[in-house]
Amino acid sequence: MSNSTQLGRSNVRVPPLGFGAATLGNLYRKVSDEQARDTVATALRHELTYIDTAPHYGFGLSESRLGAALEELDPDQRVVISSKVGRLLVPVDDAKGERHGFVDAAPFEPKFDYSYDAVMRSWEESRKRLRRDRIDILYAHDLGRMTHGADHELHFASFMEGGYRAMRELRDGGQVGAIGLGANEWQICEDAMREGEFDVFLLAGRYTLLEQTALDSFLPECARRQVSVVIGGPYNSGILAHGTKSGHTLHYNYEPAPEHIVERVRRLEEVSERHGVKLAAAALQFPLFHPRVASVIPGQSSIAEVEDTISLFETRIPEDYWSALKEDGLVRADAPVAESTR
Repeated sequence: MSNSTQLGRSNVRVPPLGFGAATLGNLYRKVSDEQARDTVATALRHELTYIDTAPHYGFGLSESRLGAALEELDPDQRVVISSKVGRLLVPVDDAKGERHGFVDAAPFEPKFDYSYDAVMRSWEESRKRLRRDRIDILYAHDLGRMTHGADHELHFASFMEGGYRAMRELRDGGQVGAIGLGANEWQICEDAMREGEFDVFLLAGRYTLLEQTALDSFLPECARRQVSVVIGGPYNSGILAHGTKSGHTLHYNYEPAPEHIVERVRRLEEVSERHGVKLAAAALQFPLFHPRVASVIPGQSSIAEVEDTISLFETRIPEDYWSALKEDGLVRADAPVAESTR
């Protein structure tokens, strides 16, 4: 996996397949320190040299585990690390049970704050947990109406007036290599592009086999401005990884999947079975056909999941499979695809 892509106009380069480290923060289930370390070691052995984390993931637990593992496994700090700002961690007395999707995580509660001082403090605290001299990519985390509802405009104004200025200073000073947003909706990324200069956007779940509305205006605007995109959540919270027949709970957008989504996945499964293609392999590879997409970063929480991800990534998919998806209206006609991958 030696090929890599430059992010926007920055000097940061990432491989096409990366590692989403929310799982190391006990996302939905507990992971031991040893399992976290072994998972990271396996990822690096397979050259997954871009790892994304955030203070929100286990309220510092993901960053701390990643920092401990990389201090041993990557002493020269060659691995590209992205983390996020926009939440400060406030100490709490009781950390047991599930909070915000994380189980028995660190004893902190996240509080949204996109101001200049909060972004600077968050960056410094992340750097210490990660035990790194610098953070390669810094994203503003979870701006947008999907997360903030009626408070969206307030938070966005706070970011553009304060947090964005802090991120620019960090990038201009060399403490950060690239800046962007990490969001669940492309519309907020478009809004940000109109008001600031960014290198890359981490878009979760919004350019996948199930959703391609990002083709309408967002991805063309990224091309016009030479901004890169990293795709998180390529399985749309799991439903494209497991399909509808596995017995797993059918999750979409972090919630039980609605029937129209389940039915669409059934149709995707039918085409996949007809062509002898694993749906998960197609879901993982599809976003990378777009020339603005630099990397895909599925979450992985074990050695087995890393090795399975590598297998899916290296699966060759025939051209007629993609043609069939377009003919059946399951993938947009203007979505880039190729005759085979890797």
